[in-house]
Amino acid sequence: MSTKQGPSSRIDSVPASSAQDVRGIIAQRDLVVDLIRTACVVLVVVVHVTMVGVAVSADGIGVTSPLQEAAWYVPATWTGQVMPLFFAVGGFASAVGWRSTLARGSGARDFVATRLVRLFRPAVPLFVVLALGLGIATALGTPAELLAEVAFGIGSPLWFLAAYGITQCCVPVMARLHARAPFRTLGVLLVLATAVDTLRFATGTAEVGLLNLGPVWLFAQQLGFLWADGWFARRSRLLLAAVALAGYALLVPLTSVGLWAPDMLQDLNPPMLPLAVLAVSQVCLVQLVHRPLTRLMQTRPAQATVFVLGRDGMAIYLWHLPLYIALNGVALLLAVPFPDPGSVPWWATRPIALVVVLAAAIGVARALRRWERPLPRLQPGTDRAGWPVVTVAALCTIGPAFVVMQWHLSFGVAVLGAVAVPVGVWLLGRTRPARTASTASTAVGPVGT
Repeated sequence: MSTKQGPSSRIDSVPASSAQDVRGIIAQRDLVVDLIRTACVVLVVVVHVTMVGVAVSADGIGVTSPLQEAAWYVPATWTGQVMPLFFAVGGFASAVGWRSTLARGSGARDFVATRLVRLFRPAVPLFVVLALGLGIATALGTPAELLAEVAFGIGSPLWFLAAYGITQCCVPVMARLHARAPFRTLGVLLVLATAVDTLRFATGTAEVGLLNLGPVWLFAQQLGFLWADGWFARRSRLLLAAVALAGYALLVPLTSVGLWAPDMLQDLNPPMLPLAVLAVSQVCLVQLVHRPLTRLMQTRPAQATVFVLGRDGMAIYLWHLPLYIALNGVALLLAVPFPDPGSVPWWATRPIALVVVLAAAIGVARALRRWERPLPRLQPGTDRAGWPVVTVAALCTIGPAFVVMQWHLSFGVAVLGAVAVPVGVWLLGRTRPARTASTASTAVGPVGT
């Protein structure tokens, strides 16, 4: 990424009528962004592998959370909670993707359809497998309480699909707001996030916090837009360090008044204001170490690792927890001895568990490679389906993940996802004849195409 980008690099500045090669327009690929994205996915796997402990005793099988019982757990979440950074990285990628869409002469509907398919097509086989697995377990008479606990754990990562899908749908609008008033947009989002949390605390209704799926994650996404513009790269190291430290310093009083939890994972769903503050510090810290990370990414081992893990990042994220739980189940059936969760032997086995889970997830990703394919580019004379169809498709894809986030995974919800998500993906892939220039001049889509 160039450190001398000017105003012309703003993500909404490429004319939609441009026909030149996209690679000559968008910013050069920043391999550090790929590294950060991959590291975030791996860290999520690490958290889950250390958070779920299976205990076998004379009283039966129990599930504990050794990570949350550790004395250092809460402070560690201030660096280990990487979802704000992940959404900022997503904002960077969205900025480049939106600029590419405009350069091809396409618009908002093409962008939204392409991004939602890329996000949700890999989830289709997962929902099918979950529906079959939960259905079979129910038919075999698995105790409802045990099944609910297992389903809760398996479905917990799916909240990301809903939250990220919502932010992707908002990119065309947010890109235009960013181009016009980037810092005013960030300020308004912070005010909205604060207002939602205030209303949530005042009413005592946790569901009110769902409104912050917009402001908090869009705030992190807008930071990614700034990142793609080169804004952080043009700041001095001293300023970046000062802002990062100020963000962490602000979190101290925020999480000490009894409203927001000092546990950043507890502030995740629904998302709360501290995550927006954390996003600022994390992006500044990444820019501080950008040069050494760039040198690292010039080495073949680093490039190979990021290529292997990053290429299957979404599949690893979606499948790692179901696979981890399934592998533990197989080990129980084989009477493999389990060390006491939280003991020294248990912690010593975590690197092995991590490697096994990642290898299994990569294997599943390779087997399901066809579900990773993106939407084909629009052919000349064609366009995506109209906004009513795209809206229905967005509800079909995002809806089941939102239901999981709010009411947790169950057999019925898994069936809903196994039916609705493929329908949504199919609708997003539909095309229609493109409008003529005269028609386009008199009919503008909801966010402008």
